[in-house]
This record gives sequence, structure tokens and C-alpha cells, in this order.
Amino acid sequence: MEQISFLPTFASWQVAARRALQNEIRPDQIAWEELGEDQPPLHLFEEAEPETAAKPASQFRVPKRFLALAKLISLHRDASRWPLLYRLLWRLTHGETHLLEITVDPDIAQAHDFEKAIRRDIHKMRAFVRFREIEHAGEKWFVAWFEPAHHIVEQNASFFADRFASMRWSILTPDRSVHWDRKTLTFTAGVPRSEAPAADQMEELWRTYYANIFNPARVKVHAMQAEMPKKYWKNLPEATLIPSLLHEAPQRIETMMKKSAAKIAQADGDEWYPAPTPKTSSLTTLRGAARGCTACPLYRNATQTVFGEGPKHAKMMFLGEQPGDQEDLSGKPFIGPAGQLLDRALKDAGIDRNSVYVTNTVKHFKWEPRGKRRIHQKPSSRDIAACRPWFEAELQVVRPAILVCLGSTAAQALFGSSFRVTKERGKLLESELAPRVVTTVHPSALLRQPDEEARVREYAHFVQDLGVALRAAER
Repeated sequence: MEQISFLPTFASWQVAARRALQNEIRPDQIAWEELGEDQPPLHLFEEAEPETAAKPASQFRVPKRFLALAKLISLHRDASRWPLLYRLLWRLTHGETHLLEITVDPDIAQAHDFEKAIRRDIHKMRAFVRFREIEHAGEKWFVAWFEPAHHIVEQNASFFADRFASMRWSILTPDRSVHWDRKTLTFTAGVPRSEAPAADQMEELWRTYYANIFNPARVKVHAMQAEMPKKYWKNLPEATLIPSLLHEAPQRIETMMKKSAAKIAQADGDEWYPAPTPKTSSLTTLRGAARGCTACPLYRNATQTVFGEGPKHAKMMFLGEQPGDQEDLSGKPFIGPAGQLLDRALKDAGIDRNSVYVTNTVKHFKWEPRGKRRIHQKPSSRDIAACRPWFEAELQVVRPAILVCLGSTAAQALFGSSFRVTKERGKLLESELAPRVVTTVHPSALLRQPDEEARVREYAHFVQDLGVALRAAER
């Protein structure tokens, strides 16, 4: 086993890797050991040059894409990046010239994971650096503290120099610090958090602005924390407001909905008001209250409210679009043709219909007359918003282990209008309303397939999606 000691920079690794290649040392024969100092960058691996250019005999030719990928991967904190890069280099220079195109290769997959982590960290630094004003040598200077996950400070420095070219600033991190004096970037060693200023006079103004642009109706906590992880909050002045803003969000949403309903009613020249959703753990109480709901005009033409049905503590809850003609007449959800197909699919997936809770996003049948028939009409966003408190209340009482959204109306009520069931069906997802969600098509979509072959194929896919939900519920 050959032990190779080198400085943990891309340039130093280039030197070591070049020598190892010259000596034909295989990747499994090398133990890479990082040293602890910096070294000026060198460029010993070159991209392919024109045939007329003179080349040293010892030069190794590698694809341009590999150079760009390797430079990013070298910024990762994981020590395994160095042997990974040498394995890739060895394979590229020993016959596997198209290796980078094989995305399922384990080494390529790991390289792409490292690259993704680096790009994400670069993005986070650009998003969450907050400068604080201080006075230095009689001049204004702006100082920020940031804790990157990887070694990205030098990679990101030019971005900040371009963005804040007219400011004098410093970005301090535990590993490396960068400074800009309006002309030149300079780098120094990392410093502890105590070296950064605590606050400045602009932060109260920024918190006021953030509180005013905060939209409680659009907040999704899991999505927000995925984009702005809590580890960054301690360095963000606006983060001190987030807990209170989230706590106040439900009341603010209710106020916004009431104001919106009042405006719509005034525009329609009519008055209708939402029935209050009772604070209760009883489905019977909710069902009784929903009978008097007049939150949207649909109640006028519907026979009755069609509330959900099933055990109070069902492990699985199914959320459809709205009741159909037969459901409207009977007052029970999913008993028409689509409901009968759902019963069959549940049985084939190994799910007892009597053990699940079924309901709809909209509780009244929306239809238009066509001769003697009542033809289904798709509910509007206003209809869905008016009914939202009811299916949210059902979720709060039932608290299913898994929520299955049947069709785009139900799925978009949870995930927003940009959500596409065709792309996300059968996947285990999370939402603010339910910890685990599976989306799939509505059973009525199976009834609309053009031929028997398509119906059989889509039915099998539908049963497969239900199986995913069942396994998630059982876990």
C-alpha cells in the first residue's frame, strides 16, 4: 500500500495524482493522507489542446467536464473525495473514456451527490449571508458571519465582490475568511463566531419588512426548513420572528379568508358566510355543523352536504374531489361508478374499505343541467378554499397514518396549483396537513380510458399506488 501525503487542495491533489499515474499506481493501492496547510494553485492537468500545440510527454488528457467536476468535488469536507477523484481519473485514463456519461455507475453517482451538496452549499451562502455595519479605520465596513458545510469561501468570493462591489466587506467563517476593499479580494484564516459583530441598526428595519411580506397562506414549514435549515437561523435577523409568525398564521389565514369571502359576496351582489368549523374531536359534531355550511354558492343547487365516512381513527384516509350525482342524492361519499371502482381496487390492493376514511375536498356537488341529467363541473379555487376548513378538520380528528389524494384537485389542495399527479403519483410525500401522503389518479379517470387495454393498464397502476400507501400505513 502506497501512502500519499498532500495538502487538502485541488492543486496539491493534482500533483500527487499525476505522480501516481506516472508510476501506474492503482487506486486500491493508495492511502491518501491530508496535511493541514494551504498551497498556491497549480494547473498540471490540462484540457485537450489542438493537435498542433506542443505537449509534454508526461501530460494526461482528461475531459473538460471532469476538470470542472473534480474542482467542485475537491471542496467537499468528506475525506473520501480524494480516492473517489483518483478512481475516476484512473478509469478515464485507462480506457473508460465515456465514464462520465454512465450515471448509474457507483463512482459517478457518488461524484454527482458530492457535486450537488457543494452547489447547494454555495447557494445557501449566497442566500443567507447577512452583513452588519461597523466602523473600521474611520470608514464604514460590513461584516458577515457564516458557517459553510464545505470549503466554498474562495469559490464564492467573486460572486460577493460583483454583487457588493461598492461596499467594503468581510465574510468570516470558521475555516477561511474573505475581505473586499472595493478593489481586491484577500483571504485570511478562519475565526471564531465571537469575532463577528452581533447586530446593527438596520436589523430592526429588516425585521419589520420581513414581517410585512410574510404570507401565512403560502407558508409550508417543511418546505421552508428544507430551503432555510434551522442551522442558519441563528445568523439571520428575521429568524427571530419565524416562531411567532408561524404561531399566528392560522388566525391570520382565517381573517384573510373572511375578508376575501366578503369581497366576493359583495361582487356577486349576494351574501353568504362560512359556517364556523367547531373545535371538536367528534366527527358526528363536524358532520352536523357541515350541513349548514354556506361558505360558497354550491349549497344552493346541491341536495345536501356530503361529509366523509369511516372509522374515526382510520390508518388510511382517502381524499377525492367532490361528490357526484349519486353521492349528492344519498349523502354518502364514493358510492357511484367511481366509488365502486375504488372499492374493487382497494380489495385488489389488500385494503378493507370499512377500515378506511373516505371524504372529498369539496362537500357539495357542483353541476350543470344537460337535459334531464346533472353533469359534473370541476370545482373552482374559491369552492376549494371555502371547503378547506372541513377536510382539514377531518384530518385533525382522524389523524391518519397516510393520506391518499385521489386526483389533481385533492393533490393541489395540499401541494399547490403547480403540483402534477402524473409526475409524483405513487411516491411517499410530506405536507403541512399530513405527515405522509401518496397521490394517484381519481378512479373516474380510469373510467374515461379510451379502450380496454388502457383501462387494464391504468387500473393495475392505480392498484400499485394503493399498495404503496398500504405499506406506508402499516409501517
